[in-house]
Amino acid sequence: MSAPVKIYLYDLSNGLAGQLSLPLTGKQIDGIWHTSVVVFGKEIFYGRGICETEPGRSHHGSPLRDIDMGETSIDEQTFEEYLSQMKESYTADKYHLLEFNCNSFTNDCLGFLTGGSLPSYIKDLPSDFLSTPFGAALRPTIDAMFRGRASTGVLTPPPDIGPATTTSPNLELTSSLLMAVAADATSDGSGAPSSSRNYLPTPAPTSPPTPTQSNTLTTPVHIATNPSSFHNELRTHRAVVAFFTSATCGPCRMIEPVFEDLASNKSRANDVAFVKIDLSVGMSNAVGGEYGVRVTPTFILFLDGNKTYEMKGVNGPELRTQVDLLIYQAFPPHPHTATSLPAVEAISLNAILFSQVPNLDTALAKVTGFIDAVSSWSGSTTKEDTKQILAKNIIPYLKARGSSAPPNISFEPWKSATISLAINLSAGELFPVADMWRVALLDAAVCGWIATKLGPESPIVVLLSKAEGAPRNYTLTLLRMISNAFGNEVIARELLLSSRSSITTVLVAALLHEDPTVRTAAASLAFNMVAHLQRLRVEKVRGNAEGNDVDENEDWDVEMTSGLLEAIEREKAAEEIVHRMTASLALLIRLSPSLEQLTLLLEVLQARRILKEKLERGGCGEAGVVKQEVRKLIGEVAEKLCP
Repeated sequence: MSAPVKIYLYDLSNGLAGQLSLPLTGKQIDGIWHTSVVVFGKEIFYGRGICETEPGRSHHGSPLRDIDMGETSIDEQTFEEYLSQMKESYTADKYHLLEFNCNSFTNDCLGFLTGGSLPSYIKDLPSDFLSTPFGAALRPTIDAMFRGRASTGVLTPPPDIGPATTTSPNLELTSSLLMAVAADATSDGSGAPSSSRNYLPTPAPTSPPTPTQSNTLTTPVHIATNPSSFHNELRTHRAVVAFFTSATCGPCRMIEPVFEDLASNKSRANDVAFVKIDLSVGMSNAVGGEYGVRVTPTFILFLDGNKTYEMKGVNGPELRTQVDLLIYQAFPPHPHTATSLPAVEAISLNAILFSQVPNLDTALAKVTGFIDAVSSWSGSTTKEDTKQILAKNIIPYLKARGSSAPPNISFEPWKSATISLAINLSAGELFPVADMWRVALLDAAVCGWIATKLGPESPIVVLLSKAEGAPRNYTLTLLRMISNAFGNEVIARELLLSSRSSITTVLVAALLHEDPTVRTAAASLAFNMVAHLQRLRVEKVRGNAEGNDVDENEDWDVEMTSGLLEAIEREKAAEEIVHRMTASLALLIRLSPSLEQLTLLLEVLQARRILKEKLERGGCGEAGVVKQEVRKLIGEVAEKLCP
């Protein structure tokens, strides 16, 4: 007889993820999902080993909802035997909040019972979280928590976050929240429940947790115990490295550290899955039979679901070579990586910052006068409160910036005051406010705070919204402010994710502005934007995990290339502007994944001619570009990057 199979879904954050995720990460995450399988009158889940309780009676309390996953034709005894075998793989020391968790176990069970898998919004949660700068910042904290658990069986408290981020209370708050979530996820329910949760009374689990083992699985290795789980890995990853092993195989234990090292170093920077299939567990022998595996260890490599290579026995160097070849085939390096570009490679990727501090008392007097002239005021702060925030908070803080003891203030009133000022003042009257934020964005504490406030009410986004039709003074100050914002990696990434189009609209128009100071600021912002992308592209080419954060946009590459070329062609006076725009163009083209489209565009727009004209008399100044380093860069871009 068949039996119904359900998933129980819990939110380990108890609703906090839904409330805090958007302001903290810039992405709505509705819950920190924990799942369990409900079948044969039992609820089975993975935390401190594999545990069983009566349905709805675990220490997680009542589920948010149950999801019908169909029926299984597997009988209860066969499933119990499967779970018994699974305990060798799903031990307490192997749990990792992001890479090997309750949902990994549930997904494996579903493949065995029904041939199905978890919904994508549950499976993709870790990658969704890590794709945010906030998640990337917390990744080392989470890894450290579980690294200690591998040897002790106990979660390690979060380490100090470090001087660069301790100014952000939200990062510390979230680190503590994740510690609580992780402790909840890995508990077996036998201890006292957290006082912050309304747990139902729970009996001790009917199945004791698996004891901690000395061997650990601390690398991002996937486990497949049935054909459905393995086929899901093939469907969801471009490249797959499958390791067929068994518990009694001595040579397998010899080669396993090499496999885990490859998984740790290669999987995060590329869409590569490293899958371990223990032929003695569950229906793994069916996976082995499908691919003709008769001895262990056997390694089979797949590209786009097709088998490309098989290796039997212990040969670490050969395995490394074949994995590198698989990654090369799946993700071939950019053509320009083989091109000698000494002038382009010599470009410093440090952001161009505008650090001059204006007379802050004069700026305050201007804004105060503008506020007093408003007859009808609206917003979350009154006229008097706004003036007090400026005079008592913002100006003293900016004056003390860089001192050993800056004022200990809350930055939140700054945001409220900025929103009120943007509601009531015109763009022409707001330029001193934007200039204050320009100076503030040179401060690490302000950047640490604003990195978690990049939603629609972020001061940067609010001031950017006033750009359309703005006079010269506001456009100039706004460009300089955003240029400084791109000096912070986290803020830069979020601005490209959320405000790229708005920034680009202002930028491209400003590159053609009649005022050379505006063009200089625009060229600086263009450079900072593409330099940020270049850093990430280089990391991606090198196979480093940081490269995963690059957010590519083919249409933007095309728009920026067109805008830069038009601006370079028109620029006849300022060599420094030509230098910055040419450097921006070089970085934009060099490792762009849209190279085919850009090559065609560069040819149509006659990019080589435009650049070479800058070297001739009258091309930029009477004698053309004079500085030798700039001439070398222009010539190299024209000859080697333009068709």
